[in-house]
Amino acid sequence: MEYWNRTLVLFCWFLEPNVVLPPLICPHLLQQTSLMDEFQGAEETSFVVDEVSNIIKESVEGAIGGNAYQHNKVNQWTSNVVEQCLNQLTKLGKPFKYIVTCVIMQKNGAGLHTASSCFWDNTSDGSCTVRWENKTMYCIVSVFGLAI
Repeated sequence: MEYWNRTLVLFCWFLEPNVVLPPLICPHLLQQTSLMDEFQGAEETSFVVDEVSNIIKESVEGAIGGNAYQHNKVNQWTSNVVEQCLNQLTKLGKPFKYIVTCVIMQKNGAGLHTASSCFWDNTSDGSCTVRWENKTMYCIVSVFGLAI
């Protein structure tokens, strides 16, 4: 977006070569600036799936990392994953209530099917599910963000 602003500034100067105005007074730039502010304002208060997905992946890597499946560690790992996700999500400072779930399952050939359904406002609420795996286990984390 920064490149676009510079391009508009240059474009405005070429349109009005004899007028010495600060770039922000150019009507084209003002229109673009207000659109960008609107977009950035919406992004600051919206559920951004890519952002949440990265938080989930970092949380799982931080809590489980390269460990092999150990039944006696699963409770600790699931707790750490959901706590790290919630900590990072709340640091975003967005107006959401979050629900985080984590399932860890040993890779042993068994099947696992999950589903979720939500009755909410699609324009403001959102969800993100990430399946992480290594040689010995699967970790499935879901985050639901409900706008306040």
